[in-house]
Amino acid sequence: MKFSTRAERIEPFYVMEVAKAAQALAREVAGSADPIIFLNIGEPDFTAPPLVQEAAAKAVRDGATQYTNALGLEPLRERISGWYKTRFGVDVPARRIVVTAGASAALQLACLALIEAGDEILMPDPSYPCNRHFVSAAEGRAVLLPTTAQERYQLSADKVRAAWGQKTRGVLLASPSNPTGTSIAPDELRRINDVVREHDGVTLIDEIYLGLSYEEAFGHTALAIDDHIISINSFSKYFNMTGWRLGWMVVPDAMVPVVERLAQNLFICASTVSQHAALACFEPESIAEYERRRAEFKARRDFFIPALQGMGLQVPVMPDGAFYAWADCTDAAARLGVQGSWDTAFALMRRAHVAVTPGRDFGTADTARFIRFSTANSMAQLQEAVARLQRVLA
Repeated sequence: MKFSTRAERIEPFYVMEVAKAAQALAREVAGSADPIIFLNIGEPDFTAPPLVQEAAAKAVRDGATQYTNALGLEPLRERISGWYKTRFGVDVPARRIVVTAGASAALQLACLALIEAGDEILMPDPSYPCNRHFVSAAEGRAVLLPTTAQERYQLSADKVRAAWGQKTRGVLLASPSNPTGTSIAPDELRRINDVVREHDGVTLIDEIYLGLSYEEAFGHTALAIDDHIISINSFSKYFNMTGWRLGWMVVPDAMVPVVERLAQNLFICASTVSQHAALACFEPESIAEYERRRAEFKARRDFFIPALQGMGLQVPVMPDGAFYAWADCTDAAARLGVQGSWDTAFALMRRAHVAVTPGRDFGTADTARFIRFSTANSMAQLQEAVARLQRVLA
């Protein structure tokens, strides 16, 4: 069978390949004293809180399961707008909010709406692999710009200006970022956007971890800077609704009908049940629970990263958001008698029964010596993981 060159350009998602190996080993050791601890997938261990679950059940009972408008339920768009006002102090009108089938659908819609064949999009290296594949699927090309710990693994205005070429269409950023958990300082983001606007380009920013910010210096939406910025968000991370496949995007007014037309043809609409459930995310009781969970994620970070540092797994930049640790495994690999993050990840999986993600997915700028830990697991599991890692790395 002949496949499209477009499909052939999409690399495997190695995070999921490692996950399959971890699941296979988990079945083998399920009855042992040391079952697998999963610190490899970026998925909250929390599920949707009670009011959200009840709202979903009610939608099913009431038969509220038909297609919605392609832009999403109007009450949900209004609630998201209200969240921007109360949480971030930013006025984002509901008419500019498009509810999507997860952040992935939002990114696909944005890329299809904005990218012509051959256009180049500047992105940091390391960064989330699927983002560059959305660009590729739209016939564009992701240009990965190596970043350093001193830059918080984020792009700078100077770097964007220097890299801008004849085919450059814009930038795709993430703040906080996967895999590093680091954010872009608001002043630097403003400067980046100024460079993009000078070149009549587009600024796309993945803000799906924005609700899980832990430091006042960061945790500000890019939408406070410019109405032309396109922000992608999700109910998966802060709102703990990964499998519900629900997200949203905020776009300039002129882009709304374009995205609507694409969404009508590609997706019809996001899950109706999930949309009705998400209305309950913004109730005071739900927000209070999400904030309690955010504090728990921060406590996990504050325990786990110093523990990693203490055993030679250096985390060059303390993450200010999300639930990841981007750790240099050079010393650990030497202790394990292996080389590189890929072999280190499998060695830790087999010897400590701790599943982690090698850096291979996230780019090519020195990623071969980094592994990503997800701290989206219980404190008890993180403590046990630390004890096991200490034993095998002693």
